Amino acid sequence: MLITKQNNTTASLLTTSQSKQKICCGIIYSFILFFNLEIASAQNNITRSIIFQPYFGNDTLHLNDTLYQNGIALQIEAFKFYITGIELLKNERVVYTEKNSFHLLDVSEIKSLTIPITTPAKVKFDKIIFNLGIDSLTNVSGVYGGDLDPTKGMYWTWQNGYINFKLEGKSKVCNTQKNEFQFHVGGYQFPYNTIKSIVLAMNNKEIMTIRTDIKKLIEETDLSKQNQVMSPGAEALFLSEKMKNIFSIQ
Repeated sequence: MLITKQNNTTASLLTTSQSKQKICCGIIYSFILFFNLEIASAQNNITRSIIFQPYFGNDTLHLNDTLYQNGIALQIEAFKFYITGIELLKNERVVYTEKNSFHLLDVSEIKSLTIPITTPAKVKFDKIIFNLGIDSLTNVSGVYGGDLDPTKGMYWTWQNGYINFKLEGKSKVCNTQKNEFQFHVGGYQFPYNTIKSIVLAMNNKEIMTIRTDIKKLIEETDLSKQNQVMSPGAEALFLSEKMKNIFSIQ
């Protein structure tokens, strides 16, 4: 009787040990399979670059340089804007959507003007779509980190939300203190929602350069009369309509 019990105990221990070995082997196999899939996925992807190149007319824009508009000198001292919701299209069909697509571009920080995106290597596209500004859902969801961090200087309050586009400078035609002009354009509530969708034809490229010509906005703005926008409203909406025209393919 004792021998039988010992045999049963031994068999039970062997069965338990074998089960543990199977589980361990299964975990190792799953890990190897996942690792190989990750490698295969990475090998099938490609990193592309979207470069926003700032211009003032035919000249590369450098902050604080003396520029001329209709013979009148002016300086651009700050130029920041949000690019969000990046998508690539082929024959009007979306073939790529960037996740967590929020990018603050600041002309004073050259690296910020290049947005890297990782796409399938075989993806083909003929258009790029992005938003100039922050969508209403993000605006009402509180504050975030990263490029959406309020310390970046692009957030008003919970009521007014994010500043989509910031342009600051000086011009002698401005009848303001120190001849300054300030355009802080934002607003996400109807009828003053200032986010704008930009669509550009773009051949399949690894490096996509988008010309950002601020002169086009200055040309359509009478700085002697309109030189300060600091909150959502009709003036911000008017400027947002003009701002979408500053983008073109290099």
